[in-house]
Amino acid sequence: MVGAGVSQPAGAEVRLKELGIELPAAPTPFGNYVEALQTGNLLFLTGMLPVADHKPKYLGRLGNELDAEAGRDAARTAALSALAAIKAHLGSLDRVTRIVRLGVFMATHGDFFDQPRVADGASELFRDVFGPEGVSTRLVIGVASLPLGMPIELEVIAEVAR
Repeated sequence: MVGAGVSQPAGAEVRLKELGIELPAAPTPFGNYVEALQTGNLLFLTGMLPVADHKPKYLGRLGNELDAEAGRDAARTAALSALAAIKAHLGSLDRVTRIVRLGVFMATHGDFFDQPRVADGASELFRDVFGPEGVSTRLVIGVASLPLGMPIELEVIAEVAR
């Protein structure tokens, strides 16, 4: 029992409301796979893309058709899809104890070297929603192309309370 005057930290669902964030509809597969799969206390998400209503919000490569700011927003958009997929699978984001790993794959062109700042578009959203304890390890990789011509794909692994 919590003593008088002592408050519990806000959960992810409360933080979403405080941040004024409405999650999009949970993403649906573009092929023959599932969006989320839990084994033990780990939840693995399929590659999360920057989509809105099952359509690409961004197309192109960073450093060519898109700049770093568009990349940051694409990463944030993909992270919002990840949150929606987590909530659809678990019923509540409050069941997530932390994001364990965030992989950020970005289609880049030429001499684009601002990958860490672009990836922060996703990392900062997860930090804001899950709190400082929810900050994950991260892998950032530039690639030649990604599914459907989108600039960002996220790999997300979350730890889930039993």
